[in-house]
Amino acid sequence: MWYPLTFRPIYQDRVWGGRRLETVFGRALPEGRVIGESWEVCDRPDAVSVVANGPLAGRSLHALMSEDAAGLWGVGVANGAPFPWLCKLLDACDDLSLQVHPPAGLAASMGGEPKTEMWYVAAAEPDACVYAGVQPGTTQEVFAQRAHDGTVADLFHRIPVTAGDVLFLPSGRVHALGRGLVIFEIQQNSDTTYRVFDWNRVGLDGKPRALHLEQALASIDFTDTSPALVPRASTVDRGVDVRTLVRHGLFAIDEVRGRGAVVDRRPEGGVGLVAVVSGTVRFTGGGQTVTVGPGGFVVLPAGMRDLTMDAGNEARWLQVSRG
Repeated sequence: MWYPLTFRPIYQDRVWGGRRLETVFGRALPEGRVIGESWEVCDRPDAVSVVANGPLAGRSLHALMSEDAAGLWGVGVANGAPFPWLCKLLDACDDLSLQVHPPAGLAASMGGEPKTEMWYVAAAEPDACVYAGVQPGTTQEVFAQRAHDGTVADLFHRIPVTAGDVLFLPSGRVHALGRGLVIFEIQQNSDTTYRVFDWNRVGLDGKPRALHLEQALASIDFTDTSPALVPRASTVDRGVDVRTLVRHGLFAIDEVRGRGAVVDRRPEGGVGLVAVVSGTVRFTGGGQTVTVGPGGFVVLPAGMRDLTMDAGNEARWLQVSRG
């Protein structure tokens, strides 16, 4: 049953979005829309990925998880549970709101879901930056006051970024994606965001967007004063160049660069997910072959045992595995 799975993108209009997924990744975007996010692999009640290739084309990710979660994800997830990751492309033509996602210990009490994520910068305009963490000495009281008077951005660290930079964002870390960035986002399956400040703008409906200062103040980790980008150092492992990006209970993520035939890096009995950054990668397994280019995502089911991968002349990709 199992083979490399690709999915139809689900495009999301955002007030800060644009059209650069066309130029950066060659996407054919819906006309007349301001696309901020492309949900590439998702299993949400209001947005479910649908298989695009092979015999399972037209089936939803949720249906596959309901029928054979162990075959798709591996042991430890019951049939009917949602797919645990949500994977996106984001196009930020303007600054996103200053925001935070609730930590696991508080999310349920506030009616939300915890959300830990990673950003990988695919393209960056000159002077692009991300905002993350608070300046040393920032208290809840000071933060609240500065949120009310519109100067709270001064309390964030402003971190310049270029293509290839990576930031890990555990829930509780205040943050915002700056304008001029196209990124890959790998996150736990959640859609809870508490906005602190939204630059005094209105949404696509012409109305001010809701803020959630009370919930945000309860969620922010005010000891998080030293955010840092992931180091660029890499090592050679089994014929490919590997840069460790994230090691967390939710996921393990590496940036991999290789050429020609490369080994299957899925852990034994577990799912794998690949997001191609540059070049093309050809995946063959379960009697099916699919070639994925820049900005493309493929899920490699746990139950597929005969996978082969070919990175052509050279490709770079993000490899996501269970944490």
